[in-house]
Amino acid sequence: MLRLARAALREQHQRRLYSSASRVLSNGAPSATGAAYPIVDHTYDAVVVGAGGAGLRAAIGLSEHGFNTACITKLFPTRSHTVAAQGGINAALGNMTEDDWRWHMYDTVKGSDWLGDQDAIQYMCREAPAAVIELENYGLPFSRTEEGKIYQRAFGGQSLNFGKGGQAYRCACAADRTGHALLHTLYGQAMKHNTQFFVEYFALDLIMDDEGACRGVMALNMEDGTLHRFRALSTILATGGYGRAYFSATSAHTCTGDGNAMVARAGLPLEDLEFVQFHPTGIYGAGCLITEGSRGEGGILRNSEGERFMERYAPTAKDLASRDVVSRSMTMEIREGRGVGPLKDHIYLHLNHLPPEVLKERLPGISETAAIFAGVDVTKEPIPVLPTVHYNMGGIPTNYRGEGVTTKDGDPDCLIPGLMAAGEAACASVHGANRLGANSLLDIVVFGRACANTMAEIYKPGDKQKPLPKNAGEGTIAWLNKLRYANGDLPTASIRLSMQRVMQNNAAVFRTQETLEEGCKLINEIWDSFSRVKTSDRSLIWNSDLIETIELENLLINAVITMQSAEARKESRGAHAREDFAKRDDENWMKHTLGFWEDGKVRLDYRPVHMNTLDKEVEPFPPKARVY
Repeated sequence: MLRLARAALREQHQRRLYSSASRVLSNGAPSATGAAYPIVDHTYDAVVVGAGGAGLRAAIGLSEHGFNTACITKLFPTRSHTVAAQGGINAALGNMTEDDWRWHMYDTVKGSDWLGDQDAIQYMCREAPAAVIELENYGLPFSRTEEGKIYQRAFGGQSLNFGKGGQAYRCACAADRTGHALLHTLYGQAMKHNTQFFVEYFALDLIMDDEGACRGVMALNMEDGTLHRFRALSTILATGGYGRAYFSATSAHTCTGDGNAMVARAGLPLEDLEFVQFHPTGIYGAGCLITEGSRGEGGILRNSEGERFMERYAPTAKDLASRDVVSRSMTMEIREGRGVGPLKDHIYLHLNHLPPEVLKERLPGISETAAIFAGVDVTKEPIPVLPTVHYNMGGIPTNYRGEGVTTKDGDPDCLIPGLMAAGEAACASVHGANRLGANSLLDIVVFGRACANTMAEIYKPGDKQKPLPKNAGEGTIAWLNKLRYANGDLPTASIRLSMQRVMQNNAAVFRTQETLEEGCKLINEIWDSFSRVKTSDRSLIWNSDLIETIELENLLINAVITMQSAEARKESRGAHAREDFAKRDDENWMKHTLGFWEDGKVRLDYRPVHMNTLDKEVEPFPPKARVY
């Protein structure tokens, strides 16, 4: 079926592909090759880069508004990393207990450690119930209660009545495969609309004009090696995170921060990259995700003494404290000699006290994952787990409407014309310093839709577009050509491994000035070593060597900005936990970091956190101590 669907998609756009004007630009390649790169030009109202949940929801919305929309994706849409999300999607539906979107908003602001923009958080939480009902109407097969309502499970950091009413049951789910159900549902909807998919096309760079507006993207067709120049009124980046900058991550190998790097190369900032979420329960050794839903269903973390240690660190929420809190608690238990296993270097997650029928109905996916990757029967034995890189709170700075922003002439919220972003690639910032579990699937559908609605407010389908700048994309071609013929002495894989080890060791769960300063020095050296990269395959057709080298550069840009941003932030907030600055410092550090990439170096700037709400429906939540 997948092969048939892929063939149908390919045929769908191939018919139109070469009706576009095609011309050849000189590539500046070594004269010995005499090669040149054919360019195929396309014009669309909107171009979406990425076909995960955020990209598909944006594409669906744009098509519904009548825009001629292209969706460029390096993967077949249903292979996007949204498919790996397990736990669920938060919304104050009130199916299990009384609930209110304002309580959800409070939990999200608190979870963000007051670095989240409260206008964007209000927008997301208020839209959440309608977003989930929309998904249900699209056909998403949610798990059900006895009465036939959408089943909602407990999840970390979720409370009732502004933290005073006990545990909330707010996480709507489809067993423990919610992302899989969501992605396939959205892809089915996208196929109903007239979205033009460009599958296995790798987006290389943004096309910017002299006025600082984004005019489209350059992309490489990995199948035949042709270059494609997409012109559009609006470009929406939904390219996901960059978890693969680390050695151990729950991310797919395709999570290489491509959209972030495209923005950085265009001279625009990336926001809050120092905030990297470690999920408490990745399988020890393999890094595969074990959903927080396992603890939501009653799973318990225990140390080598058999103690339920989270009761000491988070007396109220216990195992369902916020992710950064649980990851730090586990790390401290291991450091103090209470880890399990021969090396005492991990923790046990117990599900074996839960009824087998609950595991079968609510957690079938992780039961299978634990059997395959840990050799564990969850009905009888605990799962060995360790905090593992899972999510990037930072990304492309946007407002709550999905529009890209930068600092300019003293304006911290200056709009970047023609550029939008949604999902993990974006930083709205609804997650601040730490994302709450099950807010990521919510983020992608709410802000994917917001991008489409914002475009409909600004443009009409078929609006006239200015010609592209003269020689648009030529710099990208020269860069691509340089990597294609790179003939240094370091293979891509060895540079990538060095980067991953430095990130894992120096930008970890706990950080100090010493580890971060060393990390900055080492990661800068690795960036410099990239000039010695060697690619072996000189072709353009399915050249995985070249693609991995481009992805490595993208990862390195994200990694360098992450390390420099972390070193500069002299406080502990959310996922950024410093042992030498153990307290949150609202006076000096309640602000977003902006990292600019300038000639291989990072320049840092800052912009204020939005402490205001959108309207009088809810008052802003002032900062206070964050305890669970």
